Amino acid sequence: MQKKSNSRKSGYSGMKYLFFIAFSFLMYSSCNEIDSEIPDVWVGLNLDLGLYNELTVPGNSAYFPNQGFGGVIVYCEIEGSYYAFDAACTNEINPSCRVANDGVVGKCSCCESEFIFIGGSVTKGPAAAPLKQYNTSLNGNILRIYN
Repeated sequence: MQKKSNSRKSGYSGMKYLFFIAFSFLMYSSCNEIDSEIPDVWVGLNLDLGLYNELTVPGNSAYFPNQGFGGVIVYCEIEGSYYAFDAACTNEINPSCRVANDGVVGKCSCCESEFIFIGGSVTKGPAAAPLKQYNTSLNGNILRIYN
């Protein structure tokens, strides 16, 4: 009887193992970030922070039209650390539905979705995808935003 009990346990352990693998795969695939459908538009913006003093203050953001798909919002997290996002709302996918910046948050003028500029995540509203993020690099006083 002991052997049958052990074989049942090993069969049960195998099922638990398969269940764990399947569950892990499902969790991994469901946690993938939702891709933005904002069209890829070339961005190559160089900002002299000596001219844009407000961007040297943590918590401030600035909007730059005629960049990206719907303009670019640059946010200063802490001194020397910046985020840059396309200002087009990921729910509307329309350059005229712009996310208006107000410090660390932005709100869509059309659907009223709200986003936080630390990561671009949706905090409120119908938008499901985060804001389209651009790369940033700081070299001295020049902040470069690019894709």
